[in-house]
Parts: sequence; C-alpha cells; structure tokens
Amino acid sequence: MKKIIIFLILTLLLSGCSVFNLNDFVLPDDIEFINTINELDTPKKICSYMKEYFTYETHLFYEPDPYTFWKLKRGDCTDFANFGTFVASYHGHETWQVHIYFNSSYFHIIAVYKESYGYSFSSNQFYYPKDDIYHNNFQECVDRDFLFRLDDWVSYEVYDYNMNLIEKVQR
Repeated sequence: MKKIIIFLILTLLLSGCSVFNLNDFVLPDDIEFINTINELDTPKKICSYMKEYFTYETHLFYEPDPYTFWKLKRGDCTDFANFGTFVASYHGHETWQVHIYFNSSYFHIIAVYKESYGYSFSSNQFYYPKDDIYHNNFQECVDRDFLFRLDDWVSYEVYDYNMNLIEKVQR
C-alpha cells in the first residue's frame, strides 16, 4: 500500500501539465473579463496579452479555468493553452491543443490556431510564427516548439476544442 501511495504522488509530481476540459467552462458575468476577451480577437493579440500580463507558474494539483487563470495571472502550459484556445474559439477560430510527450516523464501542451496563412501556435505565452513563417501541419508546430529544447519529443496527441482525440503520432 505504501508503494502505491508513493507511486501515485510521484506520478502527480512528475506529470507536469495536465488537462482541463473547456466544454464545462461557463462564461462568467464579469464585464472586465468579457471586455478583455472581446478585444483579443486574433491569436497574435491573445499571445501578446498573455506575454504582457501572465507569468509561468507550475500548478501541480489543479488547473484553473480560463477566467480563474485570467484573475490569477499565473499558470502553466495547460493554463496558457486553455486560455488561448478558449479565446480564439470564442472569436470563431478553429483551435486544437497538442499534448507533446518527450523522453522524460513530463509532457507539454501547446495551443494551435488555424489562420489564413496556415497554422500558428502558442507555447505558454509565446506566439509562433516567428518571422511570419506559418506551419502546414501539427507536426511542424511540434518540431518548431522543440527546436531549442534539450529533450526531443517522442509522440504527440492532437485534441480538438471538445477534447476529442483527432491525431496521434509516435516517432
């Protein structure tokens, strides 16, 4: 029993990012939040806002909804991806969350947006394309996100806004 408890605790601590289902999120009756969301009508504006106002902070045991994240102004990759996909979807953009697994026990989540020139994405509060180079598919987004990381990705899963698995790739 003691080994099982230790295993569960270690699994939680080493899991890094986790998943929040946006289907259950209800837009709060907060005019400041709604006004902010209404102003952020492009992925680039969303990411600029996140870069200016939000700070990265690991959340080991919970993932706040987009409103709570907006109020706290700090969170991890799941919080950034949830906020980005929620706001972009609110404005009619097609969005996905990509869960990227790498050699260690951690994984990372990015938000991917369909724009007129191709796919863009946000990794935490940072917006890609850099130098206006858009991507043709999800793997190009994943490869770009891992370009300067010390660890390489081994697989990824793509989820639509409703958290339906739509693509799974193993290296």
